Amino acid sequence: MKLDEYEEEVLKALESGKLVPVATKVELERMRQAARATAIKDQRINIRLSTGDLRDIQAKALREGLPYQALIASVLHKYVTGRLAEPVNGAQGASKSDA
Repeated sequence: MKLDEYEEEVLKALESGKLVPVATKVELERMRQAARATAIKDQRINIRLSTGDLRDIQAKALREGLPYQALIASVLHKYVTGRLAEPVNGAQGASKSDA
């Protein structure tokens, strides 16, 4: 596989020990569970999102170390299984009136 200049730079930094993991063991396990929960994909859908929403999702996924499609699938899975908590009053994020 051919890496671009930036990818080469990141790889060299990783191999030289200049980059260190920032995720804790708990965070890594949470990410593993999210990946497992969304691993079985037997249906495909297409959705339209605003450019801003997609950029925000991609940024959050990058911070979490996940592909953005996996993050979307995980959020949807948590929603349909009742494990997605709604924000508490005064918390950041959308409220019921935003929907």
